[in-house]
Amino acid sequence: MKFQPDIANGVNSINRHEPGQVWVRNTAFSTPVLVPWAGEVQSWSVRDFEELAAEHFAAILALHPELVIFGSGQRLRFPAPALLRTLIDRGIGVETMDTAAACRTYNVLVSEGRSVVAALLVGAAAA
Repeated sequence: MKFQPDIANGVNSINRHEPGQVWVRNTAFSTPVLVPWAGEVQSWSVRDFEELAAEHFAAILALHPELVIFGSGQRLRFPAPALLRTLIDRGIGVETMDTAAACRTYNVLVSEGRSVVAALLVGAAAA
């Protein structure tokens, strides 16, 4: 599904999503990624939902978001609250949704000027 063109120069937007791939600033990614509102898209060192650990979410702290949108794959799955503790303890909001909804929500928040990070499980393992 095609979403929209880049929102602004230097700001990341998710252009397109389909099962197994997400496009950020017209570059395709087929493995889990961290998409900050600005800056480089980063590979996220998790293979699938079952492998999630607290350190995967703690790695997001370096991006200094006010909000994290977690895309859990093709279906909605909630991580254990203990995995999110590092973010929550620092007052960073975390919302969980399936990856397609996370992509749409991320774009809306970026268009509002929010410092948001999308933590997306994509690829065959994210089913």
